[in-house]
Amino acid sequence: MDDKNGLEDVGRFSAEGYSFYTEKDAALAENEKRKVQYLEARMDYDHPESILRIYNKAIDERIFKSPVGHFFLKSLQDYLAKQPGIAKESIADIPMYVSFAEELRNTVKPAPRRPESRGTRSKPKEAGANGLMISVIINLVLAVAVIAMFVITLKTDQPNILNYEKAITNRYAAWEQELTEREKAVRVKERELNIEE
Repeated sequence: MDDKNGLEDVGRFSAEGYSFYTEKDAALAENEKRKVQYLEARMDYDHPESILRIYNKAIDERIFKSPVGHFFLKSLQDYLAKQPGIAKESIADIPMYVSFAEELRNTVKPAPRRPESRGTRSKPKEAGANGLMISVIINLVLAVAVIAMFVITLKTDQPNILNYEKAITNRYAAWEQELTEREKAVRVKERELNIEE
């Protein structure tokens, strides 16, 4: 188990002679081993056409995903390839649903870089200092923008979340004053016309 390659945990989970990275993968392999045993007990190798149907169905439905299942599919593929009544084109390739290059790149840790000399400042530290400075500047700009929005909101005559109560009170007060003035005007006209209530 090589700690430098990031593969120190490989091998902790074993199944059917394979070493797996996770317990879930090992359990999948064990489950596929039971499927293989079930199929082998019921397969009739005297009828290659039925084996071909089972093989193609297993591939189409992606029944096998672990190396245990792939090994079984490969043995069936080899058997079918040797059968004189089976056309080579009718035997599907075994699909691999994983990118080995991607998996390897994601699990292998790169070796740490060594500083070039003790007297020079390393680039990651410079990048961190520059990143911190940029972060502080952006935070200051955002704080000024928030303060400016509050000032604009407080100074405007339009009702908003900060001054809606005052705006509504002023509007109702103006309506009440207007109604009072109209009521007085109506009473004055009634007196002039000698209309009684």
